[in-house]
Amino acid sequence: MQLDFWQLSRDPVERVVALIGERTRGAGERLLVVAEGEEQRAAMSRALWEAKAEAFLANGEVAAPHAERQPILLSAECQPVNGARYAVLADGVWRDEAEQFERVFLLFGEAGTEAARGVWRQFDGREDVQRSYFAQEDGKWVKKA
Repeated sequence: MQLDFWQLSRDPVERVVALIGERTRGAGERLLVVAEGEEQRAAMSRALWEAKAEAFLANGEVAAPHAERQPILLSAECQPVNGARYAVLADGVWRDEAEQFERVFLLFGEAGTEAARGVWRQFDGREDVQRSYFAQEDGKWVKKA
């Protein structure tokens, strides 16, 4: 599993999810976006529909009809109903179910830094997990570790 830690500082989570959604769809992959809060999922859905991609980033909620056909699925649960191999933990909360994905993006802000460090340490010594850390510098995402 590739586990990417993205520390949010300048851009809101909705914009970052849209960026990851664009890159994921560009790679031909499906995406599961996980967040507990219904309002946060609604805001991310709007950002995905309004993304500046070549085409809009179609998405839906897990409870919607045909959820399994959605290229980007938003859910409170970490279950890839749409067959996604990539997941974004948009609320900054690690879920053990995320280990079933090929690639996981853990998004966190200043308040979630200690919890993210704990997740990083949780995977110390795991040869089956490749970790990376990204932060924003001058408006761009830069890989730090």
